[in-house]
Amino acid sequence: MKVIMNCLMALLSGLLFGIGLVVSGMTDPQRVVGFLDVTGDWDPTLMAVLGGAVLTTFVGFRLLRRLGRPWLSATFEWPTRRDLDRPLVIGASLFGLGWGLSGYCPGPALLALNTGDLSVWGLVIMMAVGWWAAQRWSWQR
Repeated sequence: MKVIMNCLMALLSGLLFGIGLVVSGMTDPQRVVGFLDVTGDWDPTLMAVLGGAVLTTFVGFRLLRRLGRPWLSATFEWPTRRDLDRPLVIGASLFGLGWGLSGYCPGPALLALNTGDLSVWGLVIMMAVGWWAAQRWSWQR
């Protein structure tokens, strides 16, 4: 029963996330490219979406810390590392480069698979290769 509930919560969370991406217009790569074009026709929409996400996370984490334990687990598993190391900086740089060049981050790219655009399929396939490589050759300590 616990596995089913965890899967259901993951499904509902993903659905909520996907709906948020669609409603906010973040599935359109031109919005992302427009946000990154600070010297041209700048589109601040992404900043509003990111601000909403940061605010929601800020409030949500403070509320969660008041709970004794999560609903579907025995304990919370909070991150403990706070350092910036070389793999994190390199990975974040590669992520940003891919995001800037394609206009898609992973969530919207998965949502855009239904458009039939072969470049999106190529992007998602290469993301999967990157995920596989990260698992195969983990740079974690």
